[in-house]
Amino acid sequence: MIAQTAAKMRAHLDDFSGRLSAGLSKPARRFVAEALYGIAARGSVRLSEIGRALEETVSLAKTETRLSRNLGREALRGHVGGAVLREGSARIGKRTLLVLDISDIAKRYAEKMEYLARVRDGSTGEIANGYWLCQVIGVENETTAITPLYSALYSQKAPDFQSENEEIKTAIFKVAAACDGRGVWVVDRGGDRGELYKPLLAGAHSFIIRNTGERHVLAGRRKVETAVLAAQCPMLYATHIVREEKGREVCLRLDYGFRPVRLPEHPDVPLWLVVVRGLGEKPMMLLTNLSLRKNRKILWWVVSAYLTRWRIEEAIRFIKQSYDLEDIRVLTYERLRNMVVLVNAVAFFTAVVLGTRIKLEILATHLLKAAKRIFGIPDFRLYALADGIREVCARSPRRSQPGAKNPPQLTLGFG
Repeated sequence: MIAQTAAKMRAHLDDFSGRLSAGLSKPARRFVAEALYGIAARGSVRLSEIGRALEETVSLAKTETRLSRNLGREALRGHVGGAVLREGSARIGKRTLLVLDISDIAKRYAEKMEYLARVRDGSTGEIANGYWLCQVIGVENETTAITPLYSALYSQKAPDFQSENEEIKTAIFKVAAACDGRGVWVVDRGGDRGELYKPLLAGAHSFIIRNTGERHVLAGRRKVETAVLAAQCPMLYATHIVREEKGREVCLRLDYGFRPVRLPEHPDVPLWLVVVRGLGEKPMMLLTNLSLRKNRKILWWVVSAYLTRWRIEEAIRFIKQSYDLEDIRVLTYERLRNMVVLVNAVAFFTAVVLGTRIKLEILATHLLKAAKRIFGIPDFRLYALADGIREVCARSPRRSQPGAKNPPQLTLGFG
């Protein structure tokens, strides 16, 4: 059963890889297929681990050299990244949330990697060497099924770097173009900047951006800070939610309301400030151009959209942790950027191709069971899927070596 599952998984991964690499040279197509398989099979971005997954008859050193050479292809990033985005765009509807996130890849002890920059390590809060990562993930409101759309590594030390604003605007432009303007952009407090509002409003893109409270807006004829306006906002509705805190479920009461506002830089564009109390000492403030009125369902949709963004932060960690992205060891900037795009492609395969196609339900079930999780499948099923892929690949090698014994079978029963 494991051998059959592994064969099916490889066949679908080969098909997916073929779509992503269509139009590239034959060596490049071969590399994309091998890289995606190696990353998925070993859960690693280290070329040595990818090479081991390929089980070639030549020495591992020669395999690594070939992989490294192909990873440096300049056309790879744009071609594969664009293909993933095209595949994912079909899943993006008018109200699908487009979660934009800036995170980091910390390389605390690295010295020779090209264009190392100073970043804020998200896991420790400390400043360390590393790179920035700009990601866009699609998700339907109040669900957790993700569509990894875009992932780009960048460094402020690189000669082609302009600014973080430009990196964000590039992500918005590429994703919006692929999705024909569909979707609702959801961004945390780091997106509360004039340079971001400008392209979103110019492109008539729907958005929900968490406000810092320091921005001045126009409320009628007054120019006032959003924090001051939030304190005066009438709380029209209340809802109870359950939130997990330190391993236990806590029931919270959320009170929420809204005020019509405008940006001084765009006085003719109607916006709304949504205010939510109950999630902390200070109210949460969301600035949106989605049309609002005194309607509980409409207003809650905006609030729940931002809460959905919080829920899929685990998805962002999944992409980094399941493929050990922070263990990346290639030294050149082009190879680093290409590897991030390949990891995003593997995450797309795991989350979308295996996770959603009805014809692959049996395969996905096998993979989930093969993960051998003692306490059952966790709510976040992607970790179990990634574990399962590694398990079946380990139990059923890619190609049998001369004299190799048959791989051992799992003792799990598949119903």
